[in-house]
Amino acid sequence: MKFTRITVNPKQMDGVPCIRGLRIPVSGIVAMLADNMAESEILAAYPDLDAEDIREALHYAAEALRERELPLALP
Repeated sequence: MKFTRITVNPKQMDGVPCIRGLRIPVSGIVAMLADNMAESEILAAYPDLDAEDIREALHYAAEALRERELPLALP
């Protein structure tokens, strides 16, 4: 998948992946969704975003997880 809404700029936010250079980190969007924040609430809190930004943030996060292993606690 080609990401057209995710930007990485070493001079902005220390190179953290953001939405369209807006200084809104992808990780922040994913965290809000994980905290059960509705898409409409996120869009109200960040009027510069649109629904496609949120979807691409999720796709980006999913792709990032495919690329590495994260340590998980054993049951």
